[in-house]
Amino acid sequence: MREILPEERIHPAIRDRVSSHFRDIVEEVQRATEDNEWVIVGMAQNPFPRKARKLLDSRGIPYRYLQYGSYTSGIRTWRRRNALKMWTGWPTFPMVFHKGVLLGGASDLEKLLTSGELP
Repeated sequence: MREILPEERIHPAIRDRVSSHFRDIVEEVQRATEDNEWVIVGMAQNPFPRKARKLLDSRGIPYRYLQYGSYTSGIRTWRRRNALKMWTGWPTFPMVFHKGVLLGGASDLEKLLTSGELP
């Protein structure tokens, strides 16, 4: 189990700020994972989200793709992406979800597909 700072160890004066930090992007991904069997979260200019998409495309697997900025899109977009990393605990893009479960990135997806563990 990954470590996360317990609520009682966050001062009451900042709890709302912590819990609402770019909540909209987290909720958007949560909704997408509830409404779609496959979801890939990525960013422009990063070749690994493209690799994950190609893996699913090559198998005819439909997915929802959510793209959040690029390497040059500025600090606000970086902070929004960082909220996803904090929520999932996954440090890189893409974030690949299957039936609401985070599988990891493109290489993790490839291993699971190749092994036959996933369709």
